[in-house]
Amino acid sequence: MKRILIIEDEKNLVRFIQLELEHESFEVETAYDGKTGLELAVQHQWDMILLDIMLPVLNGIEVCRRIRAAKKTPIIMLTARDSIVDRVSGLDSGADDYMPKPFAIEELLARMRAIFRRMEDSEEHTVLSFKNIRVDMDARIVYRDKEIVELTKREFDLLVMFMKNHNLVLTRDMLLDHVWGYDSVVETNVVDVYVRYLRNKLDRNGEEGCIQTVRGIGYVMR
Repeated sequence: MKRILIIEDEKNLVRFIQLELEHESFEVETAYDGKTGLELAVQHQWDMILLDIMLPVLNGIEVCRRIRAAKKTPIIMLTARDSIVDRVSGLDSGADDYMPKPFAIEELLARMRAIFRRMEDSEEHTVLSFKNIRVDMDARIVYRDKEIVELTKREFDLLVMFMKNHNLVLTRDMLLDHVWGYDSVVETNVVDVYVRYLRNKLDRNGEEGCIQTVRGIGYVMR
């Protein structure tokens, strides 16, 4: 269940948004001033923050800046101020989107879904998972369950090729071309050597390995 924080001082509007979001199976917490909202935003984990600009104690632009300095939580600004300057200020402070009041709840939900989709697409491209193996592409770290597996650059690139094409049979020539390069002068049996290296590091004794040999063709991760 995704957790949403609403920081807004119009209590009737907060209640309306909260009921709609809870109807859509979100978990919702609320704050009615900037200081309280900032504390909740920084101290807890949220999937999204809906943030008003005109807030008592601490305005929404400053709240947004401080949240963004600490976290990457997506933020949608909600405000009656709809000038270009206000929109630019909100986005420049770190907001992901801007909703001028009054707005239709259907549009707010659609914008929330769009942001969640972008986040999921981004995650798909930076983290690869298959069974108990997870690859963080940005950090170039491989995990088997929660244990870090130390791989060389070539082993890492070979594993990524398998992860991106799991359940597809890959020939030795395909692996050689994509991992070593089309102009590589190494023999195809080097693929067998590096697959063996990977298996030694990823497989556990007594368990079937996830990289399997397809006799006469190549390998498949399944």
